[in-house]
Amino acid sequence: MKLIYKPFGIVLGILSGFLAKKVFEAVWGIFDKEEPPKPTTKQTSWPKVVGAAVVQGATFKATRAVVDRAGAKSFEHVTGFWPGDQRTEKSQAAEVVR
Repeated sequence: MKLIYKPFGIVLGILSGFLAKKVFEAVWGIFDKEEPPKPTTKQTSWPKVVGAAVVQGATFKATRAVVDRAGAKSFEHVTGFWPGDQRTEKSQAAEVVR
């Protein structure tokens, strides 16, 4: 069944990319009236470049999580099969720290 979910997941990934771009543009518009700077833009500051990267990363990750979760729930509703892991695995990094 996971093989059947793969094409569905790929389409959701593409759609989440488009949606995330629009969400990022809207969120960035709250912070600044100019386009978000690229790291190679000479006439901008470090805080603005790093801030844009942080906002973009968080926006893309959160949007992808929402779309992936909704897609998995929909797939389960239609097929009765959950396409991902059933439980979260233990963190190896947390074990090293303890």
